[in-house]
Amino acid sequence: MNDTGAPDHVPGTDLDVAHLRHPHSTTANGTMTTWIARPETADDVPAVRDILLAAFPTPAEAGIVDALRADPDAWIDGLSMVAAAPDGAPAGYALLTRCHIDGQPALTLGPCAVLPSAQRGGAGSAAIRAALAAARAAGENLVTVLGHATYYPRFGFTPASGFGIRAPFEVPDEAMMALALDDTRPVPAGTIRYPAAFGV
Repeated sequence: MNDTGAPDHVPGTDLDVAHLRHPHSTTANGTMTTWIARPETADDVPAVRDILLAAFPTPAEAGIVDALRADPDAWIDGLSMVAAAPDGAPAGYALLTRCHIDGQPALTLGPCAVLPSAQRGGAGSAAIRAALAAARAAGENLVTVLGHATYYPRFGFTPASGFGIRAPFEVPDEAMMALALDDTRPVPAGTIRYPAAFGV
């Protein structure tokens, strides 16, 4: 994101794993929405692309997600989440893919996106919470994110520097964050190696 000082195409912008309800979401027009967050299906791919194209000023993020889907070393089935309205139409999106920290496996969160008409209504939070819950259920241990320091702490993220983790480029300390999903397990320290699709 531009406000972090990192390239636009770097990731950033939490029970049931398949369905996570977020019953107190209010859309911009004041209506209440219950979001149902679930793993992406093949039928969702066009809608996910539409969300990404609508949420970002360029098609870069949509291209990144397409490239990540085609990368078996990065893509993990069940960790690409959509938040859908009761009618089934996806409005929010969150993606976790494989990254490495000095050779040890971890996850990176992003891109995350919401249709402009549903922003500030909880769709993004529902998708992110579902993705983190699915990662935890799958036995994953660590998630990194590059994004707004005022948004991601609500999910438990703290500055990655506290874990000894750093980005492979210059970025404000408060924008590079990490979350240990299981605080009984050790967390790797070092430099993040992102999937090739991110271009960093």
